[in-house]
Amino acid sequence: MPASPVTLRRLGIAGVCLVSLALCCGLAWWQWERFSSASGTFQNLGYVLQWPLFGLFPAFMFWRIRKLRRQAAEADTPERTAGTVVPEVPAPRRRRVPEPAPSAPEDDELAAYNKYLRELNARDK
Repeated sequence: MPASPVTLRRLGIAGVCLVSLALCCGLAWWQWERFSSASGTFQNLGYVLQWPLFGLFPAFMFWRIRKLRRQAAEADTPERTAGTVVPEVPAPRRRRVPEPAPSAPEDDELAAYNKYLRELNARDK
């Protein structure tokens, strides 16, 4: 019985994840050896801690993409959309608050200036 393309793809991705983890663990071991040597620095120790995380990243992404695809497939099922109730009455609108009336009467100088600006604007048109 031949394997389906999806199964082969998943096995390929799992293989790449395992190779990545093995390679990065090997690099972590190499950095540990460098740290333990006479010329080792704390930067090497930092890489000892980081390389395994780099190796786990492809597996994490595979898991995350698979989880998101499942959620998208569940959201697209017709049973979920059939159970959604749409109300007949639209949601109430917010009342508009009228702008407050000016508290002080307009100044004569300000009124003259605004009139001057209106005249300039009318001339330009």
